[in-house]
Amino acid sequence: MKLIQDITPLCLSAGILREFEEYLRQEERSVNTIEKYARDLRAFFYFVGDRAVTKERVLAWKESLVVRYAASSVNSMLAAANSFLNWAGYPEYKVRFLKIQRGVFSKPEKELTQSEYAKLVKEASKKGNERLSLLLQTICATGIRVSELQYITVEAVYTGWAEVNCKGKRRMVFITDKLCRLLKKYIRKQKIRTGSVFITKNGRALNRSNIWRDMKALCKRAGVKPGKVFPHNLRHLFARRYYSMEKDLSRLADILGHTNVNTTRIYTVESGETHAKQIGRLELIIT
Repeated sequence: MKLIQDITPLCLSAGILREFEEYLRQEERSVNTIEKYARDLRAFFYFVGDRAVTKERVLAWKESLVVRYAASSVNSMLAAANSFLNWAGYPEYKVRFLKIQRGVFSKPEKELTQSEYAKLVKEASKKGNERLSLLLQTICATGIRVSELQYITVEAVYTGWAEVNCKGKRRMVFITDKLCRLLKKYIRKQKIRTGSVFITKNGRALNRSNIWRDMKALCKRAGVKPGKVFPHNLRHLFARRYYSMEKDLSRLADILGHTNVNTTRIYTVESGETHAKQIGRLELIIT
């Protein structure tokens, strides 16, 4: 274990950070989490410079983040720093997260509607990008994370379910009959014999940046605002649709792979417009 007071920016990036990343790997944290923590910690190290780390300097870094980032982003960066400080043996230097009141309604400018989702799928098909059309439908019809797309394999399609391993948790994801039929047809057409269904021309699994870029390219022609179009919003749409039909938050949490039901609540928040219409249907205005 290193003493934080002896850390310099050079040895942080070359040594301590590497040791901490290895610790996170041993803890079976996801690749994305490790990369995110490393990125946030580099910002923290840069702020501290060659000075000794103290509680006051950690608080000063927190204050500098507050004026530049949204509260949720600040908290995610503080999580990285707190985890590092705890690992390094200085838990007394950890700082509190910002308090964020849970939103009652989602922001209309961020919520992807079902009709907008349909426009994106149709535009992908119109452009002849069958892979993208099916990819959008696969994420939205299963509720998986974009990082879990790799588990939608030829074998999974032919059995009707995929075993997903994410963040140290395994869960079963069902692939509907209708989606299976579409994917089987695509698999035969592309002559994919085994492994991931969604691959590049070189046979490699699609990564997040490939998918993000392809989705953004649909926005203008489909008439959907770019701020609404990103892979995770398809997962949110799945969650809202499921909850509107079943009203079973615990089951939805299991389907999405959430340990905490409070995380699932965020996914089921609807727009204020939807709530206003529901209240209007109460028909309590007399005159």
